[in-house]
Amino acid sequence: MKKLLSKFSLTGLTGLLMMGFSHIAMSEEMVAVVEAVATINSGDTAWMIMATILVLVMAIPGLALFYGGLVRSKNMLSVLMQVFVTFSMMSVIWVLWGYSLAFSEGPYNDYVGGLSLAFLSGITGDSISGTIPEFVFVTFQLTFFALTPALIVGAFAERIKFSSLLVFLAAWGTLVYAPICHMVWGGGIISQMGAVDFAGGTVVHINAGIAALVGALVLGKRIGYGKESMAPHNLPFTMIGASLLWAGWFGFNVGSELAADGTAGLVMINTQVAAAAGVLGWIVMEWISKGKPSMLGGASGAIVGLVAITPACAVVGPLGAIILGIIASIIAYWAVTSLKIGLGYDDSLDVFGIHGVAGIVGALGLAILMSPQFGGSGYDDGVSMMSQFVVQAKSIGITVIWCGVISYILFKIIDATIGLRVSEEDERTGLDSTSHGETAYRS
Repeated sequence: MKKLLSKFSLTGLTGLLMMGFSHIAMSEEMVAVVEAVATINSGDTAWMIMATILVLVMAIPGLALFYGGLVRSKNMLSVLMQVFVTFSMMSVIWVLWGYSLAFSEGPYNDYVGGLSLAFLSGITGDSISGTIPEFVFVTFQLTFFALTPALIVGAFAERIKFSSLLVFLAAWGTLVYAPICHMVWGGGIISQMGAVDFAGGTVVHINAGIAALVGALVLGKRIGYGKESMAPHNLPFTMIGASLLWAGWFGFNVGSELAADGTAGLVMINTQVAAAAGVLGWIVMEWISKGKPSMLGGASGAIVGLVAITPACAVVGPLGAIILGIIASIIAYWAVTSLKIGLGYDDSLDVFGIHGVAGIVGALGLAILMSPQFGGSGYDDGVSMMSQFVVQAKSIGITVIWCGVISYILFKIIDATIGLRVSEEDERTGLDSTSHGETAYRS
């Protein structure tokens, strides 16, 4: 009632009362209009439109510049192109069938939705999701669907065919992302288990990280890996990209509350301090192991902190967010140095080590840090720290197996049909000129 009254001026409300009781018996159509007006919250809607734009900026230009600066100059434009076109292609697929598979009901509803909302059938400008127009919710979720495959690009940068990349990501979004999204946020089995994933620890980061690892293993190492210099060609671009990612992440995390309220404020402070703690944790590790902290290390630490807090940001307190950021940065640093070298895989831009590993740390760590002892929100009735930890581990396991198996099958099918890698000559020359006929810089 309070929301309804806030929609009318005092004069208008007085006029309604003077109509007399006989005029209060409105038609069903009038009731529907009043309910719609009463349900939509303009503040929530305005914030969600801004949050959606912030997530878009995370991908283009944020992620594109972050990745672009990390590759060699001969592959700069290829990475920009891969991120840019991936984001565009996935946006269209989301409208055609992705949203329906993720958020509608279907015959296998524990695992995936149906096609009742394909082409956004039945959704109009009057459709409402919570307190915002459904089209706003659709677009906000679209940015997640488009960003997640773009993250995977970094694992096999500098050696994959552009056409093969697009075929893989279109199929991956349909067969992996949409079902996992449904399982977590669409009422599927992970949601039913009681797992916590506020803004995408499993759906986005573990999902992308596992696909990245599988892709790096299937494609193999870059020519000259471990023998030739493959240092980043433009760290200022990487710094700019990381900064845009950090700023855009507030849309990613805070926007996932779908409202401008107190929880959104908690998510905001947690997102900031987790990223900052990640920076500090990573550069300390570099200082200890290498003797010098690097700008790339600071940028990597920020992303790690942001990834780790993503699933946990609404259930931990600021102290827990700081702890999570530091621990995640330490473990991720080990993953991109010792683990990567020990296993011998070539994840070009450390997608698994940063997104996959930090996502796992965040998804598991929240089970401990959501305890009131650490300033967290506490557990539901009948749920203990250990039982929540087990549920979180199960949700990770489902995501890893579903994503890992399907990603492997897709990569092998594409490799057997159209091939995954460019030729050795094209790889040595660089993908900017061989795949796209242009170069980032004049010689």
